[in-house]
Amino acid sequence: MQAIMLAAGVGSRLFGDTDTQPPKSLIKFDGKTLLRRHIEVLHDLGVDGLTLVLGYRKDEILAEADQVQQDIGADGFVDHVVNPDYRLGTVVSMHTAKFVLSGGSEVLMMDADVLYTRALIERLLNSPHADCLLVDQDLEPGDEPVKVCIENGTIVNFGKLLPRAYEIMGEWPGFMKLSPRMASRMVEACAAIIDAGRAEQPCEDAIYDVLMAEPGVFGFEDVTGEPWIEIDFPEDLERARDVILPKIGKAVA
Repeated sequence: MQAIMLAAGVGSRLFGDTDTQPPKSLIKFDGKTLLRRHIEVLHDLGVDGLTLVLGYRKDEILAEADQVQQDIGADGFVDHVVNPDYRLGTVVSMHTAKFVLSGGSEVLMMDADVLYTRALIERLLNSPHADCLLVDQDLEPGDEPVKVCIENGTIVNFGKLLPRAYEIMGEWPGFMKLSPRMASRMVEACAAIIDAGRAEQPCEDAIYDVLMAEPGVFGFEDVTGEPWIEIDFPEDLERARDVILPKIGKAVA
């Protein structure tokens, strides 16, 4: 199992866009950066390696990755690729990792700006579904959350702006497991979007295209009740520190 983490973005919705704000993966919680937390969890759970997709302030992220590998005795665990067009959509970042997605291994796709419990990754790794999304039914209202929609046990829609209610509608935490075949399909879907002149689009557009092309191939794991948060806005960072982090501490105590 190879992990890919999208960590190229500027984080302008959280900090502004002055080229002085830190990368979101270097935000610290209880003295640990998000990146350190990611690497420690992935290495501890037996993932074979992590490829970081970098862009904004990449040298700082690489320095932290090197330090973490040294600290936990995991030299060579982290690799990276650079997306020079990191101000475009995340579909470009996903496509930048095409050599991993097309490499014939199972892939764990991750966003870098999520604070979560180890249990979320364990649920994906241990899922019987070769291709799998996480779903949290404690859905925040509004257009911002990426939603996974399920009818009769099958994922039938995916995205932010959806036309109607569904039997189950949950939030996607930004993590998914891909079989080698579907990982290659993600490369094709990203390339099609970029070639169509839509490089400003998010990677969720490619995921939608793959999901809808083969209904029923992707399963899901319900992680409702597990503490996690994607950190996009200042209020997310506040909630991460005041609410989610204490819950994570209780979960691992």
